[in-house]
Amino acid sequence: MENISFKKALEIANNNIQPLPAEDTAVERLVERVAAEDIFSLVDSPSHDVSLKDGYAVKANDIERASENNPVSLKLSGSLMAGSSEHFVVTYGNAIKIMSGAVIPRGTEAVVSNEFASDNGVSVRVVNNAKPGQNILPNGTDIKKDELIVEKGTRLRPTQIGLIAAAGHSSLKTYITPRVTIIATGDEVLAVGKPFQKGKVFASNLMTISAWCSFYGIQSNTIIVKDEGDAIKDVLLHYIDESDCLITSGGAWTGERDLVIKILDSLGWRKLYHRVKIGPGKAIGFGLFKSKPVFCLPGGPPSNQIAFLELALPGLLLLGGNKDYSLPTIEAMLGESVRGQNDWTQFIFGTLSREDNAIVFYPLKTTSRLQMMAKADGIICIPKGKEYIMQGERVNVQMLTGH
Repeated sequence: MENISFKKALEIANNNIQPLPAEDTAVERLVERVAAEDIFSLVDSPSHDVSLKDGYAVKANDIERASENNPVSLKLSGSLMAGSSEHFVVTYGNAIKIMSGAVIPRGTEAVVSNEFASDNGVSVRVVNNAKPGQNILPNGTDIKKDELIVEKGTRLRPTQIGLIAAAGHSSLKTYITPRVTIIATGDEVLAVGKPFQKGKVFASNLMTISAWCSFYGIQSNTIIVKDEGDAIKDVLLHYIDESDCLITSGGAWTGERDLVIKILDSLGWRKLYHRVKIGPGKAIGFGLFKSKPVFCLPGGPPSNQIAFLELALPGLLLLGGNKDYSLPTIEAMLGESVRGQNDWTQFIFGTLSREDNAIVFYPLKTTSRLQMMAKADGIICIPKGKEYIMQGERVNVQMLTGH
């Protein structure tokens, strides 16, 4: 399919990319992995009512009139540490010293904290009241047994790992992380770190795509190949067997030196689309080669990055099992009017600023393509057929600074 809509291109990838298989992953290695199943808690946490404070377990009625001017004295009947297996019962006129996290003894109505009570080893002096239930964390408050704690397709953050551990899991089923090979084509392309030569350019597209892969926890390998048919063919055949996905950069248009699509055609890949009605990035192609997804990106930096972010990255995230496979968005007010196109979807890089408690998006205008992309905080999408979005209107901004 050629010159298809942006929406259709996303739909085609969604219908033709299946997540990789799942594997067991230890809890200490779960960060940035994607859950391959719904995860339920195996236990209640806490497993018993526990104290929220260091203090004294008491009957609430015993101390309801306690104050600095009217201290109440209770008999000290024992002491409980967190993790202790001792059993005590709180009765009227008595108190049990208790540490934060210790199991609440039977008969307790409240815990009065240390700031309002003290003991001399025999009796407890209390100078403030404690309502029934005060400073007591009930059983299962943090997690209930069989409660859903992580949904299938969730990319796991550090903040979720403690919850998973508290729920009793030492490992989870997660999708295998895709192995991606990124291939830059062009006689003019130099590997980063090589001596500079006039007429050449360093492989900035290659590094940008690799950086995005790293940002999303995706393994990537980078290759540079000259504009020679046999060399490109050999690289494609070699790395398709070592990778879960190929991304090519450059050589995706229809010129004499644009060889990638032609070579893939000759190798019998299943071409699903070539050229999408987006600006920039129109020349992108997508298909399956040996049943593995291949994205062919144009070489111009803005076209390359938009094609990657809007079409290739969602495909990679789908391959890795993510349920959310688009860039995160926020709503902002448009700082300047922008123009779209009647027959394609337009993407615009811009910066964000906070003004009068509002977030404002300003389109970037610069002759430097690379500096424009480097300065951008986000991207707005102007749908096909919408020719103008006026200053002050609300827009959804795809964020380039987090996920």
